[in-house]
Amino acid sequence: MATAAVEIPRSNHGIPGSHLIVQANLPAAPPKATESVNPQSIATAWVDSFNALLNDDSIAIEKLFIKDSYWRDLLCSSWDYHTHHGLIKISSALKSQNKPSRLRVLEIDASSEIKKPRVCSIDFNGEIKGVQAFLTVKTDVGSGRGLVKLVADTTDAASWKAFTLFTTLEELKGHEESTCARRPTGVDHGAHPGRLNWQQRRDREANCEPPFDPAVLIIGAGQGGLTVAARLKQLGVPTLIIDRNARIGDNWRNRYHQLVLHDSVFTPKDKLAEWFEIYAKALELNVWTKTNLTDSNWDASKRQWTLTLDREIGEKNETRTLHPRHVIQATGHSGEPYFPSHIKGLDNFKGDRLVHSAQFTGPETNAKGKRAVIVGCCNSAHDIAQDYYEHGYDVTMVQRSTTLVVTCDSLIDVDMKGTYSEEGPPVEDADILNMSDPNPVAARLKMDANREINRRDAPLLRALMAAGFALDSGPDCSGIFMKYLHRGGGYYIDVGASQLIADGKIKIKQGQGIERVNAHSLTFKDGSELEADEIVFATGYQNMRETARKIFGNELADKVKDVWGFDEEGETRTMWRRTGHPGFWFFGGNLALCRFFSRLLALQIKGMEVGLMKYEDD
Repeated sequence: MATAAVEIPRSNHGIPGSHLIVQANLPAAPPKATESVNPQSIATAWVDSFNALLNDDSIAIEKLFIKDSYWRDLLCSSWDYHTHHGLIKISSALKSQNKPSRLRVLEIDASSEIKKPRVCSIDFNGEIKGVQAFLTVKTDVGSGRGLVKLVADTTDAASWKAFTLFTTLEELKGHEESTCARRPTGVDHGAHPGRLNWQQRRDREANCEPPFDPAVLIIGAGQGGLTVAARLKQLGVPTLIIDRNARIGDNWRNRYHQLVLHDSVFTPKDKLAEWFEIYAKALELNVWTKTNLTDSNWDASKRQWTLTLDREIGEKNETRTLHPRHVIQATGHSGEPYFPSHIKGLDNFKGDRLVHSAQFTGPETNAKGKRAVIVGCCNSAHDIAQDYYEHGYDVTMVQRSTTLVVTCDSLIDVDMKGTYSEEGPPVEDADILNMSDPNPVAARLKMDANREINRRDAPLLRALMAAGFALDSGPDCSGIFMKYLHRGGGYYIDVGASQLIADGKIKIKQGQGIERVNAHSLTFKDGSELEADEIVFATGYQNMRETARKIFGNELADKVKDVWGFDEEGETRTMWRRTGHPGFWFFGGNLALCRFFSRLLALQIKGMEVGLMKYEDD
């Protein structure tokens, strides 16, 4: 008997190959109140027991972890990112470490009030209490930080076990970042005939003149390329960034007129671009603008690249050949613009503009009455539609499926307050708190957070639905951040366009694909027609792997794995970690992800450069 196909909700659709996160089961509420317990003694006892376990396989893992527990480890027990779920997998991960264990010892970090062991909420609603403790981590190659969340055993209130453990590497022993007392000075005192001053040394390094020989070439001078270059510089790894644009920051500066970051302060694109230039100059990063990679070859026996670069310097062009051991593609996690070139009749359009949103620079002035159609319904589409409306256009957005919509105020107040907020902890501690939840746990917590966000935003969401706008709540109702990690888009953080839709000032054409483009209109699959003077396809971007194919060719692109979405353990695929091709890395994401994972990618490269790891190591 044939089995009927099960239709997957559109909100659960992700990047091809991405695993849908199975939300964690939260532990049961403790058998008695936890407010009266001693968090310090509970955390200390658990850490002591865990350290004993590292050197004694006979200690039962179930004495330290609940049955449905998680250990998220970033480079401390292996040279990769892992989320181990359940007693069997956690035990196997601990036993698979080389003896003596790569992970040597955990210690309680009580160096500030926020880090001291404390009673915490395990769930979003605060009904399940536990004990949280920041940790310091020592491994065979370096040190790092971590965080553990403990819950009382439901059958033995005196026994506290881990629900989640998080460990992350932060520095390599003997190869620490050149900060604080280790920072470089401006002069080498003493008698040095013919010595160069700082500016001369800086100019030589920036131009890659001997003895400076970059071990790493980064393609792209956006937030990804700049942050990882800064980390590598602090670790003493010679690095060069190249970018095809005329100025650092042009990847933002040249985008549509009204673009702002959809973060908590909505940074304007031009202000961010200016900051990128300041950042690169202040940190003495080596950046070649107006530079393109024209040829590449990987020598597997030498473990190095041969790269040919065409560089424009003033009125002159020069060709340079470099031999780095690593290439980082930091061209943006979304890859090349996706333009639906399969649509019939594109060449027949006689209107004023037909472009992808990446090429949209802004509406015409004094364009009252002109008809603009935006195909797509996420951040860029909304921003462009609002810009068109403010310039007097008659605006229609074509929404083909569903979109997650959240107001900025609700997102900040519900999902970020207390962590990434003015009253929150230092950003380094906030990152540990944020990253310590394995993605299956985060998805479960975000589901409850999203429910509260939707409650607060209910009047706007009802008005949007009444206007014909189709909504979703992310994969399995887990909200905006999980949707971002699962598919890289599909949402809008409202900065005004939603009310325009609700008021009918921006019209919605919902649920119909485009059959063809005509001279001055679009025809849809249902036979309806929509007149247009300008058409913008805000149809998203291809996988970063396709950008690699364009730059490096099919051989490399076929060898590396797809980027973004989740692997079978719930970690982000391929980004910030080994790609499948030696000497080649992908790097991207929003500002927060670039800040955090730039250190981890730099540590992997430094580890290879000094012989602590090989590309093939687990």
